[in-house]
Amino acid sequence: MNGRKILAIALVLVLMAAVLAGCSGNKGQQQQNQQGQQPSGEEKLKVGLVFDVGGRGDLSFNDSAYAGLERAAKDFADKIEVEYREPSAGGQDREQLLRLLAENGFDLIFGVGFLFTEHIQKVSQEFPDVKFALIDGAIDGLDENSNVACLLFKEHEGSFLVGAAAAMKSKTGKIGFVGGMKSPLIERFEVGYMAGAKYVNPNIEIYSDYIGTTGDAFKDPVKGKELALNQFKKGADVVYHASGASGVGVIEAAAAEKKFAIGVDSDQSLSATEEQRPYILTSMLKRVDVAVYETIKSMVEGNFKGGYKVFGLAEDGVGYAENDYNKELIADIKPKLEEIKEKIIKGEIKVPVDKTEYNEFLKSNFK
Repeated sequence: MNGRKILAIALVLVLMAAVLAGCSGNKGQQQQNQQGQQPSGEEKLKVGLVFDVGGRGDLSFNDSAYAGLERAAKDFADKIEVEYREPSAGGQDREQLLRLLAENGFDLIFGVGFLFTEHIQKVSQEFPDVKFALIDGAIDGLDENSNVACLLFKEHEGSFLVGAAAAMKSKTGKIGFVGGMKSPLIERFEVGYMAGAKYVNPNIEIYSDYIGTTGDAFKDPVKGKELALNQFKKGADVVYHASGASGVGVIEAAAAEKKFAIGVDSDQSLSATEEQRPYILTSMLKRVDVAVYETIKSMVEGNFKGGYKVFGLAEDGVGYAENDYNKELIADIKPKLEEIKEKIIKGEIKVPVDKTEYNEFLKSNFK
């Protein structure tokens, strides 16, 4: 065989090898693309949560939300992965943090607090395939097919119970309330508390103060302490706060004056110092943890529904705290509290939600 024939055969073999390699490579690439397009069935749902002003560690509202997130992360460890974000000092980056999570492929995103209302309304429209849960805020026009679920609470019902507890435990006939940001939401705590106290003692005197008119009011324990001390000096011997992280100051004031404080959202006896615990009468439990957990559970089970979900006494969404630290302290008033609780659930007591309804409550009950 001469050199030319050998060269020709060699060229043919090289060309055939190249064609075969190309076909094989294309086939492999096609299989890889098909596998990439097919859902594996093992991808975890991504759940994100953005805290309100005060962030994690506020021993109140945000920590309750985190407790629900943490519980879900443990119970559904094989199905979800979770992340949370802290807002800037004033919370100006709420919308930015929501959008960042949405852009990063999160399936369910929580905004903790009514200050997220406008931001979730906007971002949820930009990302219609992402589910959002708004705690304490309401967006008009939602239904179960919406990608936003508003998680609401009957704070006034739980506050009515602790107001009754304050009135029953007060020896001076004077009690107080310290609110965070002056707003319709915090007013629900205030009027529920006042109505509960008046239900037990129509002649009780109630002092009421607010820390401020912006979100910063929920992270000012110095001002909270100042307002509580002033109320104690005027004769109040029980002060209830609905002020987020600012409530740390209210509890400090109660311990300093050896008077009673009533916590909010979480069982604040559990996070208080040993020296403070004897002065925490109870806490108004707002089960944000339950709302967060149940929403994640519905997402995992494929049953997420938009619209409005309300948690009250009947749903175990609000209540009052009883623990090893205050069990004996409230033992004498617990039967009465349970009686009032049942009347609220049955509709025999209609708890007011604003000042107008509060005035009507007083007229109808104490003519």
